[in-house]
Amino acid sequence: MAFELDAIVLADDPLARVRIAGLPAYERARRVALRVGATRVLVLDAERDGLAAWRAGRDCPLLVIRADQLVHTPLVAPLVAALPLEGVAVAVGPDGSDAGAYLAAGAAAGHAITAIAQGANTAVFAADAVRIPHGEIARHPIATPEDRAGAHRLLYRLLIKPQDNAVTRYLFRPVSLPLTKLLVKTPITPNQVSVLVGILVVIGCWLTAHASFDMAIAGSLVVLASGYFDCCDGEIARLKLMSSKLGAWLDTIVDEFSTMGYMAALGYHCHLRFGEPGFDLWIAAIIVGVVTYAWSVYCIYFNIIVGVGSANSQDYVGRFVIVPGTTPTSVRLEPAAATAIVPTRPLPAWLSFLATNLPYVVRRDFLVWAIALLAILHLTHVAFVLLAAGGPVIAAVTTSHHLALRKLRRSIAASGRILEAPAR
Repeated sequence: MAFELDAIVLADDPLARVRIAGLPAYERARRVALRVGATRVLVLDAERDGLAAWRAGRDCPLLVIRADQLVHTPLVAPLVAALPLEGVAVAVGPDGSDAGAYLAAGAAAGHAITAIAQGANTAVFAADAVRIPHGEIARHPIATPEDRAGAHRLLYRLLIKPQDNAVTRYLFRPVSLPLTKLLVKTPITPNQVSVLVGILVVIGCWLTAHASFDMAIAGSLVVLASGYFDCCDGEIARLKLMSSKLGAWLDTIVDEFSTMGYMAALGYHCHLRFGEPGFDLWIAAIIVGVVTYAWSVYCIYFNIIVGVGSANSQDYVGRFVIVPGTTPTSVRLEPAAATAIVPTRPLPAWLSFLATNLPYVVRRDFLVWAIALLAILHLTHVAFVLLAAGGPVIAAVTTSHHLALRKLRRSIAASGRILEAPAR
């Protein structure tokens, strides 16, 4: 954000202390203000005498949020996006009614401070305010038990991702969603859940790395259980507005090293169970798998950091194109548009299902289920071969993308143009 922004959360109503999904309404409003770029946030209860001193010497825009309701980022994000140079922008609902937030800029910010100090909780001083409709999942009343139940239902809509594949939708979400609804009421943070996932994976790997089938099965089930908790950290972060770069890095690094560690543990189990003493093909396969997976991780993170500007491996992009930058001498990289394969006639339902969901069989959420089932069937050697074979295949694909990205960057440098940093 290129400008300063002050925010006031009006928390003098008793409803501001009502807890929704583990957070008091006033604290959720405070986090919403920070999420949209507020540099200072004042939570204001019944005592308003110190307001002028808090604002003294500041002439930046002022965001005001009423905390007698559930609020979420889409309530105020449109206000900040439509930031006026002078005057007031008021958030309104679909029916045009006041939604409990406004943004004042220029002289209007000073008028807002005066009005708030005199006890006003709405933009009563601005008859000509610009009315900005709020987005989805933005607000909900919390005055009655029925209101609070509805507020929870509204907020829990954040947990359903349209891009969830069939494995996530039918095998993981039915368990992870109730688990998240329990965890969100506790002080547990998303990063602590990520650490717990890492600990469970270490335990699962240790159990797996034994000759016994029973130990390998137990280890595989522990790794599977870690996958359910792995869904929860992001869900808690979205509900409690606790998403961060550190959290994104922690989550994705735990995911990548979990896959490598479990593959190595499963290979060592196969070495003990099926191999020969000393160095054998199982150990060789472990080395090849670890090296190729590690190289793939490097290629993936070079891609998302340098090309995409993300900390989430799900944002990986195979191909980029060069587009104009913000100045005549600069350019930036954008993901290349995917080329759709249009069938000449409608596909059978079963083939359409396979075409949609087969790409997800290489994802961790599918693999942990498949490998746990193979372990239960005493087919740990099959599971390891599949995992280890994935290393060279993924390495070949990511290497081709990596070399293309480096070539693209070199061509930009050779032409004398400036490559802008990713927008994310």
